[in-house]
Amino acid sequence: MARTALVTGGSRGIGAAISQALKDQGCNVAATYAGNDAAAAQFTEETGIKTYKWNVGSYEESTAGIAQVEADLGPIDIVVANAGITRDAPFHKMTPEQWQQVIDTNLTGVFNTVHPIWPGMRERKFGRVIVISSINGQKGQFAQVNYAATKAGDLGIVKSLAQEGARAGITANAICPGYIATEMVMAVPEKVRESIIGQIPAGRLGEPEEIARCVAFLASDDSGFINGSTISANGAQFFV
Repeated sequence: MARTALVTGGSRGIGAAISQALKDQGCNVAATYAGNDAAAAQFTEETGIKTYKWNVGSYEESTAGIAQVEADLGPIDIVVANAGITRDAPFHKMTPEQWQQVIDTNLTGVFNTVHPIWPGMRERKFGRVIVISSINGQKGQFAQVNYAATKAGDLGIVKSLAQEGARAGITANAICPGYIATEMVMAVPEKVRESIIGQIPAGRLGEPEEIARCVAFLASDDSGFINGSTISANGAQFFV
């Protein structure tokens, strides 16, 4: 029987590649998005993957959206917390609003996404929780105190959930992508992009599909003994 997977921020960039990889693996996939209706509609038309619109920063919207996904596709077995935003600024210029917006989406959003699904996973004695963190949550980054804090916090969530879920057949793992050739990265000036690539020993940006293949493995039955781990997919740019 096909498993149901939920991918937040799953209609664009890395999230879209993850959604497609899980579908290719035989899952029934639901992808969430925050606001770009046109992009979500195009994604569904191209892939056949259902999209659902809600703000992961809201617990009420998340629980309602998750209930709708489960009504449409069945109990969620795999959850990929991928939705994330940036509001970059040097710390002395960062506003409380910039801090809170990133905390609400990137950190609280993981709680809001996983918490409503967790009891069902425990009851069914199976679950895969995969959180997309970041290289900058491991090493920090200039002008990203808010973002780095959330992505480091996501790693703490994973390590704790792994210990709580292990006896119930639930795994929780994280992936820390380095710089990936998404729309956002490709939109930066070429000189900046070249500077980024110059810091990557592999000599190139990663591809969204490379992150998606990591997710597909962690979502599979083959990964059952991998729990509380972090996969660093960054072309050897940073080691932990």
